Amino acid sequence: MPRGKRRPHKTAMDALAGKGRDLDMSDDESYNDNASVISNISCSTSNEERSCVATEDTDESQNDAFEEKLSDAIDGLSQKSAQGRTLSFEAVCNIFCKKYIPDYILNRRMTIADSIERALKKGGDNEKAAAANLASLLCIQLGAIDVAEETCQELLSTLMFVANDESVPLLAREKCCLAIALLSFISCNEEIDVAMQLMHNLWSRLLHSATIPPAKAVLYSSALSSWSLLLSTVSIRNSTIIPTLADLSTLLDSTYLEVRMVTGELITIILEMARECEDMDEYEPDEEFINKLRDLATDSQKYRAKKDRKTQRSNFRQILHYVELDEPPNIQIRFGQEILTMNSWTKKKQYDVLCQALGSGMNMHMTENDLVRDILSLGPKLCQTKLLSNKQSKLERQQINAANFKVRTKTRGKVRDKRIALID
Repeated sequence: MPRGKRRPHKTAMDALAGKGRDLDMSDDESYNDNASVISNISCSTSNEERSCVATEDTDESQNDAFEEKLSDAIDGLSQKSAQGRTLSFEAVCNIFCKKYIPDYILNRRMTIADSIERALKKGGDNEKAAAANLASLLCIQLGAIDVAEETCQELLSTLMFVANDESVPLLAREKCCLAIALLSFISCNEEIDVAMQLMHNLWSRLLHSATIPPAKAVLYSSALSSWSLLLSTVSIRNSTIIPTLADLSTLLDSTYLEVRMVTGELITIILEMARECEDMDEYEPDEEFINKLRDLATDSQKYRAKKDRKTQRSNFRQILHYVELDEPPNIQIRFGQEILTMNSWTKKKQYDVLCQALGSGMNMHMTENDLVRDILSLGPKLCQTKLLSNKQSKLERQQINAANFKVRTKTRGKVRDKRIALID
């Protein structure tokens, strides 16, 4: 441009007019290239096929790495270092929670069971607790296989000995109580009566001791919770160690939240079983007992922690509602494509104990584990093709998103054209 001549200034109206001319271009120029669309679709299809092959290779390599990791952890259960053995127990527990692999475990069942028994007899404090956890998870994994009952019987005697041994640390005894309850519940043999008597001997100390240390209160509440689970498997008429309403009232007066909460669960289970039978009115609570439940459901004592008060009120409101109105719980839990419905206190107790053992892996086991599905009355596993049929493929999602994007662009273009016309 020659020196001294300036470029003409472009006004705002010129800019808007130019923008309007750009928007006046037909949509066909942008979107109706059929050959390109067909080419893109075929390219996307081939890319998706290659992606599927790559995914399969990745899954296979991940399975190999997983099996190698589990094999190393199982081998570590017999190493010389006590800390190393404890870490190996915890690693195997973590894998058993996250994966359902009964076929893989079946070939290593004896090795794992021997390591658990050895740790319970000769291991340290934390090692005993980790071994008791692994005993529960091992039998949950093998629950749908015939050898599960044999494995439970092999481990139960050692677990009972440790739980009853006063010289064993309280944490290990607490974990053994949970393991005893689960193994007895899974095997459903004559050991249930022995296990219930052992649990009763432990938690009944809450009735006869004025002051109990916090650690022992946790142990006794674990024993009471385990006893409640086993009570759901027997007839209330034939059981000779059912606590009276006076005993339950004493437990509700405990200074420990865990004891009060577990006692509330036990009240609902006993009352639910009694109401299903005839001539069992002795377990119907009187007005004084109901008033105690009402006080717990509205407790506002400042000397208790705020979180403890909130948890207690929430639970005892449900318990009081059932005691007064005889309305069972109606709890629904969604996992994957399914919904678990719990309409009895017995089933809720079984679910809670399984959650305590499986932790974050509960949803996966409800989907895959035949034993867990049988306990919770979920029926046979859903076919994987049925689960996947409702899911869209990656190509379908891309095409839908492209179509939506095209519609949005057209709509915005029309709106902008109207705005430009108004400015003009």
